Formats: sequence, structure tokens, C-alpha cells
Amino acid sequence: MKDSMRSSSLATRWQVITGAPCSGKTTLIQALAQRGHRVVPETARAYIDQCLAQGMTLSQIKADPLKFERKILLAKVTLETGLPRDRLIFMDRAVPDSVAYYRFEGLDPVEPLHYSRTVRYETIFLLERLAFEQDAVRSEDAHGAARLEAMLAECYEALGYEVVRVPVMDIDERARFILRHLYPKASHL
Repeated sequence: MKDSMRSSSLATRWQVITGAPCSGKTTLIQALAQRGHRVVPETARAYIDQCLAQGMTLSQIKADPLKFERKILLAKVTLETGLPRDRLIFMDRAVPDSVAYYRFEGLDPVEPLHYSRTVRYETIFLLERLAFEQDAVRSEDAHGAARLEAMLAECYEALGYEVVRVPVMDIDERARFILRHLYPKASHL
């Protein structure tokens, strides 16, 4: 089954940076951008920030979990549809992350699973969690973050990906870890 999913999906050079809330994804994406790499910020965070700026509360934004998760899913699908598949791009989360979030919310993940099978990401980097810090955008707690980390790994593995775990270390070391994984013979990383 995994081999047939790979052959029917469109191959990309996209690198997914995923992990639980408070794992350092956004900071790492910013560090990769500062090194000159093309990056895609997290869709959910951008949407929530926009809604908060309009005066909504987090509980209002997430009042209907299916509506919220579907809005984020379809925004990711639209975004990814417009990206060049042959360019190296680092993504702060990707469509398959929605499978884990749907399951976390107790929703049927059939729609995100469908979209997750349309493209094939080159590498999945799962950042191990840092000490949990609550902020205006996070609705999860430390226990929920641990559950999400496991669910994300399971989701990507079930889709046939080998998940590369990125250990907790300072941001520059994490960026070098990822770049060394992609360019093992480069000495300047």
C-alpha cells in the first residue's frame, strides 16, 4: 500500500518541519529563512494571528473544531497547490499535519487523508518538544502537546514517510542538523 501511495503522488522537494506546539518550528523556519532558504510559515498560526488582530478570542476562533480545522486544511491545500514542486522549500507544517489535528479533535480525518496522498514530501523533520510555554495562539497544554507529537509521527509514518527526529538543541544546531541531513557532504554547514 505504501509503495502505491508513493507512485500516485506528485513528488516534491519540500521539507516539512513538524512537531507539537512549543517545539520550536517557527523559530527554526525563521533561522532557515535567514540562511537564504525559501520557507512557508505555518498556516494556522497566521490565520489565528489575523483573527486575534480583528478582536476575536481564541475560544471564538476554535468554537467549531471541524470548521476551524477544515479552514486550515483547505488553506494549506491551496497554498501547496501554488508552490513549485521542483524547488527546495521548508514548510512549517504540511497538509498531513491536519490528519493528526483532526484526530486530536475527535474528527473523522478522511478529507485530510485524501489531500495528504496527492503530493509526496521529500523529508519530514519532527522537532522534539521544548519546555511547554502557553501563548495567545496555543490552546493545547503540555499533555496535549505530547499527544500531538505522537500523533504527528504516527500520521506521517502511516503515510509511508520515514520521520527524521530533530533533538532538542539550540536553534543554530537544529538548523545545521537539518541541513547536514540534506547535504551530508557539505562541510560549510
